[in-house]
Amino acid sequence: MSDDIVGGLYREHSSWLQGWLYRRVGNSSQAADFAQDVFVRLLSVQHKAGALPDLQRPRAYLATIGRHLVHDHFRRQSLERAYLEALAAWPEEVALSAEELVLIQETLEQVDRLLARLRPLVRQVFLLSQLEGLNYAQIARRLDIGERSVKRYMAQAFEACVLYVE
Repeated sequence: MSDDIVGGLYREHSSWLQGWLYRRVGNSSQAADFAQDVFVRLLSVQHKAGALPDLQRPRAYLATIGRHLVHDHFRRQSLERAYLEALAAWPEEVALSAEELVLIQETLEQVDRLLARLRPLVRQVFLLSQLEGLNYAQIARRLDIGERSVKRYMAQAFEACVLYVE
């Protein structure tokens, strides 16, 4: 597909997409930003792959990209809010410098990008282990999967961590 096709998709569906996104985020300027990001993502996909996939249902395709962008935005926002709340709870004598805060925020963003690359079940197993401190048997019971699967998912998550750091 050429840029003309992306332009055609933009002309034909951008208003609809912006309305669809507005119903999800409740803010017109944020919806407009997300809509623009959807089309930027389309151009990026086209550039990397040389073409876009055959779009039988363009609105469904655009909505899927939009839904992922909104989800990523709210996940990052939730992570930042939790970080700020944790910082606010620290006593003043433990307060961090501006440089330390920037380093921590950058690290959290890297962790967020790493987690976003994992398959959902692998990510869930990893977070239950690392954040909630559950052992493999507890994770297996909670997710109704085998303990061997938990071990395999943890190995995948740790491998992704090592590859990400390298």
